[in-house]
Amino acid sequence: MSQINKLKIFNDPIYGFITIPNPLIYDLIQHPYFQRLRRITQMGLSYLVYPGANHTRFHHALGCMHLMQKAVEVLRFKDVTISPEEENALYIAILLHDVGHGPFSHAMESSIVEDVHHEEISLLLMNQLNDEFNGQLELAIKVFKGEYHRKFMLQLISSQLDMDRMDYLKRDSFYSGVSEGNINSERLIQMMNVVDDVLVIEEKGIYSVEKFLMSRRLMYWQVYLHKTSLTAELILTKVLKRAKELTEKGVILACSEPLLFFMQNKVTLDTFDTKTLKLFTKLDDFDIISALKAWESHEDFILASLSKMIINRDLLKIKLTNEKVQLEELQIQKERFSIQNKISLYESGYFIFKGKIKSQAYSKAAEPIRILNKDKTIEDVVDVSDQLSLKSLSKLVTKYYICFPKQLL
Repeated sequence: MSQINKLKIFNDPIYGFITIPNPLIYDLIQHPYFQRLRRITQMGLSYLVYPGANHTRFHHALGCMHLMQKAVEVLRFKDVTISPEEENALYIAILLHDVGHGPFSHAMESSIVEDVHHEEISLLLMNQLNDEFNGQLELAIKVFKGEYHRKFMLQLISSQLDMDRMDYLKRDSFYSGVSEGNINSERLIQMMNVVDDVLVIEEKGIYSVEKFLMSRRLMYWQVYLHKTSLTAELILTKVLKRAKELTEKGVILACSEPLLFFMQNKVTLDTFDTKTLKLFTKLDDFDIISALKAWESHEDFILASLSKMIINRDLLKIKLTNEKVQLEELQIQKERFSIQNKISLYESGYFIFKGKIKSQAYSKAAEPIRILNKDKTIEDVVDVSDQLSLKSLSKLVTKYYICFPKQLL
């Protein structure tokens, strides 16, 4: 029997050819857990605003691995010792960092699974894969959890300047057509170095870091927190919440078996056993979209109306403001809407609600982006940069919103 060639090449529209470095990586990519990412969009419902934004988490994970290969190459060239085992651990950890994402992840995390974050599910799946692959993911898991003594390895996977952010900014900018996010990942990686096992950026790379942080800010307000995609995500959260509420009352809803399981059971991190995990890996965007299509004609006014809104892209109105939304304003609208539609005040809360969004391009409280000066001193990028805008990028920006039906205008 001939041996399968596992050193395949992917053609990526952003980086060109992405190579699979070894047979283990090939087997992980081939695994159903990873293949599921082909059926989960990277940007959730953003395609309702940017029609091209249909790329998947599968795309993104491969892109991250490609950037990690470049980073390892650059660091080794600068005499940073990275053993073959460490190199492989970096590739596995970055490849699987998003494997625990559910469909429309953020809406899921705040409605169907009770505060179980995708990072925690990624770790559960990595442990499962480690068993299947006879302990070959041991070091990757250690790095992913931040338990490995070489700090820079975790920084390459999860920090304020990691391969994950570099790929998603460049990729999301490409597919959405929002050119402001197009960062120079190649230049950033070329400027990387390691001092005392900590990741640093050489001084001449400071402008690339400034551009990266500025792009991140613009992408957040222009794309990720765009008011239409924000509204769609909020509506989806409400749909799932309503579906779960009806299921708890004994109403049987048409949906796939894995989705039904998560509706019928209260799932927390403590109850995330092997059976739950197996069902979770059967969930993808298609389960949610087909459920919404089925629920459009349900007799429950709330479930049907909200499902129609997403399917037909006829959403609630949203008003963003710098001031907190007053409760009185909300109450008056809810009363009017409940009388108009013969529903209770509680039920009108599914259509009229308030909240807030926050964004911060760079956090002074988190692990800093360190700049290595020519005199070998190391400083936080904000302290080195002569760009006044970097100081303002580290401010937390909060905006308040109110959502309401169009007929209440």
